[in-house]
Amino acid sequence: MPSELEEVRFIRPRYDTSLLTRGLTKLVEFLHHGNTQIRQIAAENLVPYSKNFPSIFRSGQCTPVQDLKLLIKDYPPIAKNALTILINLSPEKPVLRLLAEDDAFLESLLSRLTKPKEPNANELAMLLANMAKSDSIARLQNLRRQAVPALTGSEIALDQLIELFNKGANGGYNAGADYDYLGYVFADMIKFPPFVTYLTTARNVSALPPVCSLTAFTTHPSPPRRLAMSLLLRNLALSHPAPLSLLTPPVSLLSYLLLPLIGPDPPFTDEETEQLLPELQYLGSEQVQESNVDILKGLLEALYLLVTRGDVEGEKVGKGREGKKAAKEAGTYFVIRELHLGVEDEGVREGCERLVDVLMGEEEKVGGSLAAKDVEEDEEEKIVEIF
Repeated sequence: MPSELEEVRFIRPRYDTSLLTRGLTKLVEFLHHGNTQIRQIAAENLVPYSKNFPSIFRSGQCTPVQDLKLLIKDYPPIAKNALTILINLSPEKPVLRLLAEDDAFLESLLSRLTKPKEPNANELAMLLANMAKSDSIARLQNLRRQAVPALTGSEIALDQLIELFNKGANGGYNAGADYDYLGYVFADMIKFPPFVTYLTTARNVSALPPVCSLTAFTTHPSPPRRLAMSLLLRNLALSHPAPLSLLTPPVSLLSYLLLPLIGPDPPFTDEETEQLLPELQYLGSEQVQESNVDILKGLLEALYLLVTRGDVEGEKVGKGREGKKAAKEAGTYFVIRELHLGVEDEGVREGCERLVDVLMGEEEKVGGSLAAKDVEEDEEEKIVEIF
C-alpha cells in the first residue's frame, strides 16, 4: 500500500482550462481599447499566456494579432509587451504569414528599428529574426526605403540593417540596443541566392563585400551574436556557388573560423606556429576559446563544408582538393587537434574527427592522429602522477 506521503505526491491541481480560455479571450478584446491604461493592463497580463495559450490570439481570423501589430506604435511599455507577445506567437504559421507578408507592417518595423532612440529596438530585431523564417521576407533583398542619415546614406534596406548590426556591436548607434538578433535575419536569408550575391560582392572596386564587416564577430563577447555568425558562415559555406572564393581575399574566412577554436597560450611548436595564419600566431593568455558547444559545432561545420565542397556550379570537378589544401596550409589541423584534446562534448569531438579525417585523407586517418595525440597526453599525465 502506498504511504500517505506517496498518495499526496500524485495529487495534481485541476484547472478548468475552458473557463480560463474564455476569460483570456475576453481579455484580448481590450487590446484595442481606447483607454491607454486598459490597453497596457491587457497587454501586460497577456504576455505569459502567449506561449501556453496561443489559440486565444487566433480568434476572429486572428483579430488580436492585427491589434498587436498596431500596438508596436503605441507607448513604449505597451509596444514592448505587444512585441513580446508577437515574438512568442510568430513561430505559428498563420501568425508568421500575417506578419511577414504585410508590407506596411514591415515598413513600420523597419522605421522603428532604425530610430537611434527606439527603446524596443532589440525586441524589434528579435521579431524580424522570426519573420525571416518566411520565404516572403526575400523581398528585403530589393527593398528601398528612405535613407536614415544618422545611420547611413543608403536607401537599401539591407545596407541599413547591416549598418545597424555593425554599430550595435558596441552601442554606437542606440545606447539601449545591441541589434544582435539581426544576425539571425542574415543567417536565414542565406537561403536566397540574391542575398548570397549581395553579401559576398563588393559594391565598387574600393569597397569590401558586406560579409567582411560581419566576420570579426565570431569572437564578439555576446553569445547570441557569435551564434548568429557561426550559423551565417555555416549556411554561406553550404550555399555559395563558388566556396573557394570564401577562403581567399577579400573574404578570407579561415582565420575568423579558426580563431575562436584556439585557447589561451596554445601549445603549438615553433614549426606549427609558423604554418598558422599570421592572425593565429603567438596568441597569449588573453586569448579566449569559444565555450558554447552550439557555436563550436557551427564553426566546425562551416570549416568542413569549405574543405569538402568544390564540385558545384562555377567550379571544376575535383576543386574540393583546393579547399583542403588551403585549410591544411593554414595550420587547420593543429588547431583542431588541440580543440579535440580539450573539449568534452561528444558532438564537438565528432566534428573535429570528421574534419581531420578529410584534411589528412589517406596520409593520416583520425584514428592515428587525434587518438594517438590523446594517448600521448594521457601517458604524460600518468608519468607526472607516478613521480
